[in-house]
Amino acid sequence: MGRMFGTDGVRGIANKDLTPELAFNIGRAGAYFLSNGKKGNIVVGRDTRKSGDMLEQALTAGILSVGLNVISVGIVPTPCVAYLTRKYNALSGVVISASHNPVEYNGIKFFNEKGYKLDDSIEEKIESIILDRGVIDLRPIAGDIGEKIVSENGARDYIDHLKKTIDTDLNGLKIAIDCGNGAVYDIALKLFTELNGDVVVINREPNGVNINVNCGSTNPAMIKKLVLKTKADIGLSYDGDADRLIAVDEKGNIVDGDHILAICGTRLKEEGKLKNNGIVGTVMTNMGLDVYLKSKGINIVKTKVGDRYVIEEMLKDGYVLGGEQSGHIIFLEYNTTGDGLLTSLQLIDTVKKTNKRLSELNNLMVNYPQVLVNAKVKNENKNRYLEDEVIKERIRNLEFEFNGEGRVVIRPSGTEPLVRVMIEGKDQNKIDKMATELADLIEKRLGEKVWGCQYN
Repeated sequence: MGRMFGTDGVRGIANKDLTPELAFNIGRAGAYFLSNGKKGNIVVGRDTRKSGDMLEQALTAGILSVGLNVISVGIVPTPCVAYLTRKYNALSGVVISASHNPVEYNGIKFFNEKGYKLDDSIEEKIESIILDRGVIDLRPIAGDIGEKIVSENGARDYIDHLKKTIDTDLNGLKIAIDCGNGAVYDIALKLFTELNGDVVVINREPNGVNINVNCGSTNPAMIKKLVLKTKADIGLSYDGDADRLIAVDEKGNIVDGDHILAICGTRLKEEGKLKNNGIVGTVMTNMGLDVYLKSKGINIVKTKVGDRYVIEEMLKDGYVLGGEQSGHIIFLEYNTTGDGLLTSLQLIDTVKKTNKRLSELNNLMVNYPQVLVNAKVKNENKNRYLEDEVIKERIRNLEFEFNGEGRVVIRPSGTEPLVRVMIEGKDQNKIDKMATELADLIEKRLGEKVWGCQYN
C-alpha cells in the first residue's frame, strides 16, 4: 500500500477508506508511540462532519486501550487543539477533520506535545506500527485502562487566548463572517462580538453534511456578496477546520494568504518585530509578494507546499511569520499551526493601527498573473517528470524565455494521480498557452490531462 499519511495527516472517504477500524488502529499506534511510555492525556477535537462522531469514538477507544486518557473538546478548530495540547500539558493532540474537502471525506492528524504537526519520519514510524499489528503488546486492564474526559472549557480557553493576542478594540468595525458550516460556527461569533465588533454571520448552522458546501474559504463569492450587501469593513471566510482564512476588503476584493503576509509582514517590520527580517512562503507563493518584500528590504524563504513545512523552516531559522497563498498563516508567537481566527485578528489589528482601509493595504503587493493546470498521470508516474529529459528540456526553455520575469513550478499531488503545472508571468494569455502545452506534454509522456483552476 502507499503511504498512509499525506501532507496533512490521514485522509479518505469516511467509513470506506478511513474506517472506524483504521481510526482505532491509528489512535492506538499514535498514542503508543507519542506517549513514549508516559502516562497522561491526549486532546481530541473534530469538525462538524457527521462521520466525526463515529471516528472519534473509534480513535478514542484506540487511545484508551493503551492506558492513556482522552480529553474530548468537541467541535473546535484545528488550531484550538494545537493550543490546548500545550495549555493542558497533554502528550499529544488529535484533530478529526478533512479541512476543505467534501463532506464524505474525513481525516486524522496529530500534534506533538508542543502543538506542532508531526514530521514525516514520526508519521512513518506510527504507520509501521499500524501495519505490524503485533508490535504493541500493551494491554492494560482494570484501573489502568484510559479514561475519556469530556471538557466543556476548551473553546472558552481558546477564545480567551485569542483575545489576548491583540490590544485593539474592534468597536467601529463592521465584520462579515462566513463560517462555512464548519468548526468556527459558534466560536467566531463569540470572539468578535466579545471584542465589540459589529458582526454579521452566515453559514453557522452545520447539520453534519453541509460543511464547505458552496461556502467558506474555497468559495469566496458568498462572503464577497455579504460584504457588499452589508457594507462591511472586512469579510472573513474560513474552511471546515478554520486553520486558514481568505479575507475580503470593503470593495469585495479577495485578500489571500500572500496579501496577508505582505500586510502583516510590513507592520511587524515597522514595529521591529519581524525576526531575522524575513517571511517564509512556499513554492506557490505569488512572485508579486517576492517583488514587494524586496522593495521593503524583507527577505522571503520558500518551502514545499504545506503549512507544516513552512513551520519547520520557521523553527529552523527563527522566523515568526509564514504561510501559504491558500490562507494558512502562522504567527509563531501565538500558535504553532495555521490559525484562521488568529490571522483574522492580526489582520484587523493592522487595519486599526494603520488607520487605513483594508483595500488600501490590499494594494501593497500586485499579483503576477498565475495559471494552474492539472496533468492527470498514472499514480506511479507522478515523480517521473524529474527524470524525463523531454519534459525537463521544455521547462528549461520556458524559464529561459521568462528571463527572471516569470517561473514554472511543477509538483505532484500528495493525494491524487496528478502533476500540477503552475506558471506565473506578466502576460496572462502567454502563460495560459504555456501551461496548457506543458500539461499536454506531461500527459503525453506520463498520462492524460484534466483541467485545474485558473486565477490571478
